[in-house]
Amino acid sequence: MLLALALPCLAQSRGDIVVPGTGVQLNQVGDDFEEESWDFIPNNPKSTEDIDENQRQPMGKSTNGRWYEGAKRGHPDVVKRVPTPPGGLEGSQGSLLMKSLYTGIPNRPSNKMHQDDFICNVQYRLGGTLKVSQSPNITTRVFIPPLDEWENRNGPHFAFRAAVETTIMENKTKFLFSSKSQKDEVYWPGLFILRGTKQVEGKNVPYAYFRVRADRNGGDFLGPEIPETGWWTLGLSFTPDGLVHYFARQGVEELRREDYIATSMPYGYRCEELRSFFYNVVNGDNGRDWTTDWIVDDPKLFILQTPRMAKK
Repeated sequence: MLLALALPCLAQSRGDIVVPGTGVQLNQVGDDFEEESWDFIPNNPKSTEDIDENQRQPMGKSTNGRWYEGAKRGHPDVVKRVPTPPGGLEGSQGSLLMKSLYTGIPNRPSNKMHQDDFICNVQYRLGGTLKVSQSPNITTRVFIPPLDEWENRNGPHFAFRAAVETTIMENKTKFLFSSKSQKDEVYWPGLFILRGTKQVEGKNVPYAYFRVRADRNGGDFLGPEIPETGWWTLGLSFTPDGLVHYFARQGVEELRREDYIATSMPYGYRCEELRSFFYNVVNGDNGRDWTTDWIVDDPKLFILQTPRMAKK
């Protein structure tokens, strides 16, 4: 359980907040990584569209059709099924390891922080996006390794995020005339796991903590410290009022109300649709130091209302 921490959040009744893991699970989406034949086809070299506008088609994808490479930033260098670390979900034999050496352009270290994306195939497997009127919510387990096994760098190392969509008004000017038109805008809220250092008895000691993306202005804000490494359960939910809710719990038990971290309206946008969810792995892209090894298990998607697609 998390220690209590005051966080910036919007005034809202706790009754309006959906705890991630609530409702009907959409089995078409997510994974348990139990199939021993689970595999990822990287189709290297990976995309680095965010750096040099080069997607390097075709994109990498898992053989079960449930995961794919992010076209913007590319996939982690290593994506493979591994034995579930001790303390994981009961009966789980397989989990997913993700790590990268080159998070920027392959074999061209930049000495700048970059990240890779591993994206859950939601939109294609469901035949469309999910409206927030259905209160879509997502959960995952993540194994946080001991701090002495992390890349030796302060800052973000991992994230569990979603791609969501809203509608904004865009100003256009042509000659002397201006007009406004509607435009779909995609943004990516989520929970980041970071490494920091603090003074303990005169020594700099590393610690891990959460940051939340994002507040109304688009800035990340401080989340709770992570008191112990090992397995954690993370969750995000999206409610009909357009707000995003963030949860985390130590261990692998299902999330509860007391695991609530914050509610936000990232960038001042009211969320309208969920497109996908994904993981990030991050490093300093120096060509020497790998990202921290990140292992995840049992990502799931739920909705409160049961549409036709949930019955397929």
